[in-house]
Amino acid sequence: MKIKSLLLDEKPTVLKKWFDLILDTYPSETSDFLKRQDNNPADPVSQIIHAGIEGLYDGLIHGIDSDTMHAQLDSIVRVRAIQDFTASEAINFIFHLKKLIRAELEQDIREQDLYEELLAIESDIDGMINMAFDIYMACREKIYELKANEMRNWTYRAVKHSKAYREVKADR
Repeated sequence: MKIKSLLLDEKPTVLKKWFDLILDTYPSETSDFLKRQDNNPADPVSQIIHAGIEGLYDGLIHGIDSDTMHAQLDSIVRVRAIQDFTASEAINFIFHLKKLIRAELEQDIREQDLYEELLAIESDIDGMINMAFDIYMACREKIYELKANEMRNWTYRAVKHSKAYREVKADR
């Protein structure tokens, strides 16, 4: 596919812009901090996002199996699910990739009539979106399960403490 070779040529530009767009979804202070930490091994969020989008982009160009794609998406979406992004906010970064590809390759797509190839790439990106949504929902379910278990344990301890307190008070 001609469009994949164009995507390979534009990889550094697209990845930089995609990374910046993702960071722009955070509050401005957080976004500024993360942008300053770019390629800083001490900042796990930037590292996770950077590695994840590079893996996804390479997978889009070279093709990867769904397990590898799942792992790449999982790393990014898991972070965003923990940070209390809504489902649409958490996976919106994938939609940015569609826009970036169209913007960066607009002239080549038009001049070389690559619309069918563009649709194939966008179909692969749609698959990423579906997978990311499932990952987000699984993460949020786990978070709610953990919260429910913690509340149940807290309630159990409170009741147990209350019974022990009443028994000690009754003995006096």
